[in-house]
Amino acid sequence: MTVNRWLMALAAACCATLIATSANADEPGSPIFGGNLQDGAAHLAATRAEEQARRNQAIPLEQRLVDYQRAPNCQNPDGTWIRGSGDGTCPHGEGTPNAPVLCAGPGQSVIWPMWRRERTTPAAAWGPWTRLDFGGCNTDLLPTLTEADFRRLPLPAPTLTLQPDRGWVLVNIATIVTTDPDPVTLRTDLLGHAITVEATPTTWTYDFGDGHTLTTTSPGHPYPHHDVFHQYEHPGTTTITLTATWTGRYLIDGTTTWHTINGTATTTTTSTPLTIEERTSRLVATHCHTRPKPADC
Repeated sequence: MTVNRWLMALAAACCATLIATSANADEPGSPIFGGNLQDGAAHLAATRAEEQARRNQAIPLEQRLVDYQRAPNCQNPDGTWIRGSGDGTCPHGEGTPNAPVLCAGPGQSVIWPMWRRERTTPAAAWGPWTRLDFGGCNTDLLPTLTEADFRRLPLPAPTLTLQPDRGWVLVNIATIVTTDPDPVTLRTDLLGHAITVEATPTTWTYDFGDGHTLTTTSPGHPYPHHDVFHQYEHPGTTTITLTATWTGRYLIDGTTTWHTINGTATTTTTSTPLTIEERTSRLVATHCHTRPKPADC
């Protein structure tokens, strides 16, 4: 039996509905989700409860209005369920539903159910403990790096190389552009877990400043093997803006599985202003390097 199916079966036997707490850990009593435990809801409940508990740790204990603890789900002699002790024992010596065999995979260990209590003021007595989830395995409760998290990372602006790179370009002559396709590695922290993120630019969009854009999956190559370029049609002044679209994956410290980030991030860079010039060739009577320079040069 998989962990998620076991959690749902346990939920059906014990309690059909979960109520979790406010996303603001110091506001007791506000539900953020609830419903029957089905279609992975048990995993969601455990993950969200873990997130609330980690956020709540930032508040000094004497100031907290809510408190969290993972402890066994113990059964009284009359068949009712109560919170066990934080050391994994039950007050009546009864067993718990978190059987270690259910987390027998590599690197897995049992996580007890999450319990919560609250009080109205820091000076008031604590209320009774209530259960938020039914626990699971440690790998089930690892955080997910979301698209929003990915976009908040300090991804670098893409490099933009022009050829020729001299501050001016010619009308009807290819202006060649290239960029760096190499991935970057970043370190971050998510809900108390250290994470390695590998971000890779996969597509690039060039805005050439004259109404023309180009989106490509090629980083470009220099002359004479160039494949990303643009020909300006009219003289003037312009800038080239390059937007890189990044995909990513992440690895949580202590685990061996890379996870794909569901979503993308973008970074942008803009060139210095370029002058678009139109130059023509003509016959001259003498060499233009002659000094003094001939009048027809």
